[in-house]
Amino acid sequence: MARLGLADVQRRMGEACDRAGIRRGDVQLVAVSKQRPDAAVRAAYDQGQRLFGENREQALRQRMASDLPEDISWHFIGPLQSRKVPFVGAHVDLLHSLDRVSLGEKWAARTTTPVLIEFNLAGEPQKAGFTPGAADEVLDTLVDLGLRVRGVMAIPPLASDPEASRPWFADLRKIFDRYQERQPGIDVCSMGMTNDFEVAIEEGATMVRVGRAIFD
Repeated sequence: MARLGLADVQRRMGEACDRAGIRRGDVQLVAVSKQRPDAAVRAAYDQGQRLFGENREQALRQRMASDLPEDISWHFIGPLQSRKVPFVGAHVDLLHSLDRVSLGEKWAARTTTPVLIEFNLAGEPQKAGFTPGAADEVLDTLVDLGLRVRGVMAIPPLASDPEASRPWFADLRKIFDRYQERQPGIDVCSMGMTNDFEVAIEEGATMVRVGRAIFD
């Protein structure tokens, strides 16, 4: 299933890139492997996938203890407790969910792994993340802490219609564009999941996070 799902996602990504007028290789795919067996990760790896996302420290520990290939690039995509920073920071290549200054302080003290700033675009109370109105101040604060900020991430409000995500993706892309003008090294706009990754690409995503469409 991983083989067939991955190929279909790659095809759909390519078609979305064509519609957006960008090169197909300009958008990276993070295969969200949370709660998937190692065999499924291996199957996707054997088809050329190298970026995988986990959302729990314990799951990441299990991956590190497995016999999966060492050249897998692991990304952490879920909420992170400060006490779990040392292990996660030492074993991932990118943190997608830097959602508060206190976490940034802890991260900067323990690791040089780059981060994405997470935004709560709609101000949903059940979600973490910074408010878009504080975007410039947040960037300055985190950079001053010594963090290697590579970009932004957001999850729009849940909707059955992918088109409902389009304005939220456009808002995040605006923040990303502004960040690129203000800070060297900003190159990742992480948005879009199984239900809406094609719309996200059309609105300027440089990285999408897809799980179910690959593994189910």
